[in-house]
Formats: sequence, structure tokens, C-alpha cells
Amino acid sequence: MRKPVSLLVVASTLSAIALASLTSGCSKPADNTAQAVVTNSVAAVSAAPAISKLGDLSAFRIIVMDVSSLVDKGDLPAAKARIKDLEVAWDSAEAGLKPRAADDWHVVDKSIDRALTALRADAPTQADCKMKISELMNVIDAFQGKR
Repeated sequence: MRKPVSLLVVASTLSAIALASLTSGCSKPADNTAQAVVTNSVAAVSAAPAISKLGDLSAFRIIVMDVSSLVDKGDLPAAKARIKDLEVAWDSAEAGLKPRAADDWHVVDKSIDRALTALRADAPTQADCKMKISELMNVIDAFQGKR
């Protein structure tokens, strides 16, 4: 399923198409510069990140940043304690978030579960925890249109 594109991206694409039409004249083809603008704008529409209907996930992202910092320092017990805050906040927000975009909610939830599992392992490793936290950050950023 294709995600919606922002109006700003569509407007810039239409502007580029209009520019290409004006620079090409009625009877001669558009020059390479105008065609490149159109091609690049169309590519931007296709690649533009879509923001999830989950809404603002910045409060969760802040906790993930804290956990990431603790993992980077090698303080896995503190990271394990801090990620509990994420688990509680995410679970508390479920009733409001999940109905907005259930598929997106499940993607974030599974990524949180993987990070929790890494930090709660019997013998957690910094490398594994770092990888799972990084993946979680990427998931959150993707749903916020930052990647």
C-alpha cells in the first residue's frame, strides 16, 4: 500500500513540471536541465517518507535516546532500568495509538520487544543491545518521517 505524499512535495513537483513546460516552448522538447528537475522531483515524491498516523512519537524517542546513551557507555543495568520506562509509557499509550494505525503500532511494538529482550537477556552484550536500540530508533524515525 502506498503511503500519502505531503502537499509540499506535490506542489514542488507541479512547479517543476510547470517550469519544464515553460522552458520547453510549444514546439521544441524541454532542455536537459528542465527535464532533470522534473525527473528529480518525481523521484522525490516516490522516496518521500510518510509520517505515520501514530502521531508524535518524540516522547518515546527521548527514552530510546537515553537508553542508547547508557548502552554506549556500557551501563547495561541502567539501560535495562530506563527501557522499562519505555515499556510502561508505550503500554500506557496503546489504547490511544493502536486504533490510529494498528500496522504501524505493531511494527514499533515488535521493535521495542526486541530491544527489551536484548537488554533483559541473561548475559546481555553491548553490541547486541546497541544494534537493537539502533533498529528501534530507526523504526521510530521512519514513522516520524525523519528517514
